[in-house]
Amino acid sequence: MLKYFVDTTEALLTAGLLTGLIAGFAKRAYGKRGSIPLLIAAALGLLAAARMAYLKNTTRKIDTSLWNLRIFRVSLAALGAFFVLAILTAVMYGIGKRAAKAEKPTGFQKICRENGPADTVLKVLAASALGIIVFGLMLYLLPDVFSNPYIILMTEKTVVSSAFLLKTIGILFGVLAVSLAGLAVCKVLLRLPVPCGAAVLSLALISNALRQAANCLRIMQTKRMITRANKHYHDYFEIIKFTSNHDELFTYAAICIALAAPILLLIRSFLAKESYSNPAQHRKIRRKHTVSRRWSAFSVLCAGFAVFTMTKLHAVANRKIDLAPIESCIMDDNNLYIPFEQVADGHLHRFAYTTPDNVQIRVIVIKKPNSSAYGIGLDACDICGETGYYEKGGQVVCKLCDVVMNINTIGFKGGCNPIVIPYSIENGQIVIPFSGLVEHKKEFQ
Repeated sequence: MLKYFVDTTEALLTAGLLTGLIAGFAKRAYGKRGSIPLLIAAALGLLAAARMAYLKNTTRKIDTSLWNLRIFRVSLAALGAFFVLAILTAVMYGIGKRAAKAEKPTGFQKICRENGPADTVLKVLAASALGIIVFGLMLYLLPDVFSNPYIILMTEKTVVSSAFLLKTIGILFGVLAVSLAGLAVCKVLLRLPVPCGAAVLSLALISNALRQAANCLRIMQTKRMITRANKHYHDYFEIIKFTSNHDELFTYAAICIALAAPILLLIRSFLAKESYSNPAQHRKIRRKHTVSRRWSAFSVLCAGFAVFTMTKLHAVANRKIDLAPIESCIMDDNNLYIPFEQVADGHLHRFAYTTPDNVQIRVIVIKKPNSSAYGIGLDACDICGETGYYEKGGQVVCKLCDVVMNINTIGFKGGCNPIVIPYSIENGQIVIPFSGLVEHKKEFQ
């Protein structure tokens, strides 16, 4: 549960903060005409991400890398369009203010001053550009989150198992945590002046654009769109290497930038001095600043919890688990011989055969509870590969996906169970032929 919570939070945090900043700024700067394109983009993004997740898991029609490259390119183009439109809108607003003070405004000044159709069109287009960015974020990140329950179901085989329920709850809590963080920064930006909100949003958009540009380079290199013949290949490679090894820096940058908004709002709430003519107006002003401080405090709390999740909780969820040591056993006549006495304690035991070409093939054996039978299989499964199993609290757990095995089903095919191998029982010993191990050598290479 914790691992899925952490993974979901880390995957969606940047997108959640950026979407919250965009929503708050669009409504603050453009009013209802700014909210409608974003709502449409968000709805389409959810539908498109669900469709993408379905195609990824049920077909081979989706080349994820190429799709991501297209998403990044469109998002970067939308970002450029937004900055151009935002600048034009600000210029028209400035000209309109000067025209209001002019005794004889020019024709263009009159248009700007009247705040007519041209201004409305610019604001709708700017909000639409932001909507495309939100759509791109959802289409890039949500399919993997939507796919997680399907992947869990592939290992658990049923939705009524406690493991499936707990892991799904972890995903939902991660989505909830990110949504609350996005809501908090949205409410903060609604209370900031437009210039301050624009500055915070611009920094967040530029940081995300740098991340997307680096991802574009990585995909283009992988797909051989950038070759060594390119004179800037070495520079591109250094950028790709640095951003791949330090991807979490972009998430921390998003947190810091988003954190600037509540700090600015807190400062303004304490320094603002508004005049009032009666006690009712005074109470209204105090209430406004109290609400602003509460949203600011909640935003700071969300930022602190995000950092805690990415550091402490991440370390706990991804802690290194050492597998039990490999035990010695008799190897003779092309067989492994494991005496019952060696594995009769009900704990997990691990053995290994090393092939002539130095590939170590691991085997696990555990006596089944309240039975004289043994669970025997490879220390690997068809789904998670050769990451192996470990014992915890009397249970056998997959190291990669954290699925708890039913010990009584070890030795049978299905789900995340160990790969079945041939064996026989002879003279109080488990006999495992080398040939039955070698045929699964590729799992351990």
